[in-house]
Amino acid sequence: MFTITFALTVSDLTGQNTENVPVVKKGAVLEKLAGGFSFTEGPAPDAAGNVFFTDQPNDRIMRWGTDGRLTTFMQPGGRSNGMFFDRDGFLWSCADEKNEIWKIGPGKEVEVVVEFFNKLPFNGPNDLFVTSGGGIYFTDPYYKRPWWDHTTMPQKKQCVYYLLPDHKSVIVVIDDLEKPNGIIGTPDGRTLYVADIGGKKSWRYNINPDGTLGNKTLFCNMGSDGMTIDTQGNIYLTGNGVTVFDKTGKQLGNIAVPEKWTANVCFGDKDRKSLYITASTGLYRIKTSVKGAY
Repeated sequence: MFTITFALTVSDLTGQNTENVPVVKKGAVLEKLAGGFSFTEGPAPDAAGNVFFTDQPNDRIMRWGTDGRLTTFMQPGGRSNGMFFDRDGFLWSCADEKNEIWKIGPGKEVEVVVEFFNKLPFNGPNDLFVTSGGGIYFTDPYYKRPWWDHTTMPQKKQCVYYLLPDHKSVIVVIDDLEKPNGIIGTPDGRTLYVADIGGKKSWRYNINPDGTLGNKTLFCNMGSDGMTIDTQGNIYLTGNGVTVFDKTGKQLGNIAVPEKWTANVCFGDKDRKSLYITASTGLYRIKTSVKGAY
């Protein structure tokens, strides 16, 4: 199913020295861990540092273990896209086969938690972030999928939603972006970052006690597919490789990836000091000098 195909230093890929990307461990090598997928997405680490990711066109959720083994966790997997583990070990998924939010248990049991908003299907839940309190923010852009029968947006706008911690009520928290996509929050529960891939910008919001958002602030003039954050507050955006920004929005550098599109990122391994990258047909990893926030 897979092979370790090559290992290149960042300087080999970009023509730049590794030290120009300060979050990358000195002398680090970009590893291609696995290949041959149709399109990889949604990487998410469990508490032990195993990384789960999706091969969406093939409708499967994969698992890269800390032991270096690749296995299939679930197939079919609801055409899962973005994913995130909560503190209780449940894997939350944007299952866009039917535009639902799933809660997947360790034994692969599936609970469909969210199906509709105002009695209509969602456009296509794409990425999500689970807060420490159990609330869930998720983006809902419209990308026509070949497995759908409908050809227009069910919802009037492409919004960001918040599923309250009771997991019974959903509210709109952002409705003024062109195409919201990547999303991540800070561990302290105070700040949310949302990438508007259509508007080619990423935004920062204050999280209010009731889960609503305020103080919308431009973070950087770059959109993103998926995104993640480290313990220093650096933000990792995707698309053309992985572009890293510090918490003020200053660009720190770019990690080039030899694929047409880099879709998403997360930190994994037992020490959370490896950046895992899902990029088109492959799964990649590079060691970092900083630890992931999740």
